[in-house]
Amino acid sequence: MYPPACPICGTPLPAGLRQQGICRGCVKKIVYIGDESCLKCGKPLDVDDKEYCHDCAKTKHIFDRSAAVFSYSDGLKQSIYRFKYKGCREYGKWYATQMADKLGMLIKIWSPDVIVPVPMYAKKQRVRGYNQAEIIACELGKIIHVPVNTRFLKRNKNTVPMKEVSGHDRSKNLENAFIADKNVVKYKKILLVDDIYTTGATLDACAAVLKKYGVEKVYGACLCIGRGMS
Repeated sequence: MYPPACPICGTPLPAGLRQQGICRGCVKKIVYIGDESCLKCGKPLDVDDKEYCHDCAKTKHIFDRSAAVFSYSDGLKQSIYRFKYKGCREYGKWYATQMADKLGMLIKIWSPDVIVPVPMYAKKQRVRGYNQAEIIACELGKIIHVPVNTRFLKRNKNTVPMKEVSGHDRSKNLENAFIADKNVVKYKKILLVDDIYTTGATLDACAAVLKKYGVEKVYGACLCIGRGMS
């Protein structure tokens, strides 16, 4: 009954733009990450960076590699806010389409056995009604034909939102926050999906518990990442 809305400005899309999934004007409000990106986390590189961003040059990450589609621009920030807190779940399909388009070849090279969304704490998910990473992961799995498993990784600790924590405290905030089903060992390569990459602490915490149970490679695909986010 209702036409799909632009995921950036939230206004109904004219029939001619529904295939693209975004307003013409809003295309200018989003910033795709280009080829000059960190070989570890996918963050856009500064002029003085070589192969790795400043954070990854001094940090030993547990995840093997990660990549993202967008820089964390103001336009996308409002879109993700509505997606996470205002019930705009339909945005997940466009997000996943963009992820498949921009990261599809890289994901194919990684050849993950399964896609696993970064889990939410169960009580928080019941209050919100859904896990935004799970929505993106399920839509992505349909597009690239990789199975999605939402049961093998659980968050068993109600951590402080990462945007409220900085620096080293992010890793401490996530200590013992995740648990994995022992049957996860049947997967050798896992692709974690999340909405926002900041320091990589969340991906590292997930990768640590997955590798503890025998997973060999853990990759990350995130919707957006911020230049200089810490």
